[in-house]
Amino acid sequence: MDVTRILQTMKIGDTTGSCSVLVALTHIDEQFEDAHQNRACILEDTAELLANAPLSWLFPEVDTVLRDQYLGLVNSFTRYAALPVCDTDSGTLPANNYEDIPAKAQAVSTVLLALSQQIQKALDQNRPAIRSLVHTLAPTYCIFSITHLQEQPWTSAASRKRARELLTSAEKLTGSRSVQELLSGKRDEDKKGVLGHVLDMLQPELTKETWKHNQAVKHVFSWVLVQVGRPWLTEYLERVFPPSLLISDDYRTENKVLGVHCLHHIVLNVPAADLRQFNRAQVLYHAVFNHLHTSEAALIQVVLPCLVDVLSILEKPPALAGIPRKPNCFDDMVRHVLTYMEMEHKLDLRCVYAKNLVLLIERMGIGIIRHLKRLERVIVGYLEVSDAPEEKCRLSILDALQKTLEIAWPCMEKRMGLLTQSLLRFLVDVSSDSLPTQLKEHLMIKASHCLLLLNHCSKGKLQTLLKEVDSSCVPEPVLMCIQKVTAAPLCP
Repeated sequence: MDVTRILQTMKIGDTTGSCSVLVALTHIDEQFEDAHQNRACILEDTAELLANAPLSWLFPEVDTVLRDQYLGLVNSFTRYAALPVCDTDSGTLPANNYEDIPAKAQAVSTVLLALSQQIQKALDQNRPAIRSLVHTLAPTYCIFSITHLQEQPWTSAASRKRARELLTSAEKLTGSRSVQELLSGKRDEDKKGVLGHVLDMLQPELTKETWKHNQAVKHVFSWVLVQVGRPWLTEYLERVFPPSLLISDDYRTENKVLGVHCLHHIVLNVPAADLRQFNRAQVLYHAVFNHLHTSEAALIQVVLPCLVDVLSILEKPPALAGIPRKPNCFDDMVRHVLTYMEMEHKLDLRCVYAKNLVLLIERMGIGIIRHLKRLERVIVGYLEVSDAPEEKCRLSILDALQKTLEIAWPCMEKRMGLLTQSLLRFLVDVSSDSLPTQLKEHLMIKASHCLLLLNHCSKGKLQTLLKEVDSSCVPEPVLMCIQKVTAAPLCP
């Protein structure tokens, strides 16, 4: 079907269907805004028009007027597939409110892909002026495709596939080799990406009053944010830091997790000096620390690593803090974590705490000696409780014990008795448990290694004690572990 016939079908132009592209785009936009039941047909006809029209008609002279007209039409189409406004305090709507969104998104994506293919042809014909149209449309393409790219109640497999194709086309049009380059730009060519424009477009929907009106906006923001790393993110710190804090400060756990995830990405990808400026790091620390009082494992899992990295910015490394080392925020966090670990009875939370305890001990360094008494109680208590069948908690607590022995070895000899008893009980329990053979061996190897480290801390005194163990009262696997310790040479 030629362009004239398509225009006649759409009732655009004079009796012969001839008109300029500006007139056609204006009429399509007006028809689309006025129509209520026929929008899908208008999208279908527009896609056909864009796919079949000659480049000389579509892009006669790429000036401000033409760019604005294309952008206006694209914005009208993307609004058609926008999510319904959410006016609930939770910021969520039932899934059935989004039933028609995937089909709408597919139809819009088809039109936008048809346009991008024609733009690409114009670029291939070496028409530099067309690049200004690419720069105008790319941010809208990004936001729309990312909105429908993720697995959410308002997407389907088909709409996600179309969204991925649309994002790929945006990469190709801008000459980018990846999404990261599309957003960040090319540093070696001093070429900026579209991130600044994307954030400017998202900003009105990321205020305290508006961010819950559109359920997709927080996901689009976080998805875009985590694609951008060093050194580009620093430039946009003022625009990404407040929304991340805002999302993390919500009462819903899923929003807190998302917000802390964004904040942690900022911490990892912005220089410490910029985070210390204007007291940002201190604000971030207090905002995230408040989440430690929760009983949600998913939130604690993202909060603890984030806090450890924030404290590494706020506080000097323990090894450089000087002697005597004064207590600091690291100590506050260790006290808090160990207190909660002692009284925690939920296995999922115990696993999260144990997993992150290793990192905290490592960052704390020799300063962990101030907390050995409580840490010892936690380690002993956690070794006594099985979390079969995977035993993730006890594996992590053995790692924490090993790290403590390696760091605080001068102070561990006087704690040798209680820790040795606990490890031997643990070995006996594991040897009699019906665990998978490989896991059982892994647990016993880790416990044996801790006994070896204890022996080195005690300058061989543990070997002497273990040699007195009555072998007739010990299970064979445990006896082999004991023999491994007693036979090991002492490090000089």
